[in-house]
Amino acid sequence: MISKPKRQGKKTVSPEKHETSQKEKTVMPIGERIRTLRTQKGLSQGDIERVTGLLRCYTSRVENGHTIPSLETLEKFAAALGVPLYQLFYDGDEPPPTPHLTAGLSLEALAQEESKAGLDARFLLKIRNLISAIAEPDREVLLALARKLALR
Repeated sequence: MISKPKRQGKKTVSPEKHETSQKEKTVMPIGERIRTLRTQKGLSQGDIERVTGLLRCYTSRVENGHTIPSLETLEKFAAALGVPLYQLFYDGDEPPPTPHLTAGLSLEALAQEESKAGLDARFLLKIRNLISAIAEPDREVLLALARKLALR
């Protein structure tokens, strides 16, 4: 059913436009948090643009709650602000508690197991030791190759 525009005084306002204007007035908490972190670090929106490639006007729209950024964009903001991603959502100094998650085993502890996971852990430990022994240029070539293989 199509709703008719409401008449308010001499001005006609369609219901859809009225709803949109109400939504635009709501400021997203993530935008406020990004602005707070940016100003605390003494960065301008132009500084963020230079580091991330995100336009100044886009940063403004995010900070004012007019645009909801993707996770990839939030990662860019976090990197530009020099903070871990969780700090865009959390105000504390330490990472938030995760009471419902169990602590995972370290790679070394996992390598002690006689299972598929233990076998994989032992392999990763060998790779870690070998990579730490090679020169930086060779390491860069190896990582570039691994990235290409991962995209297949």
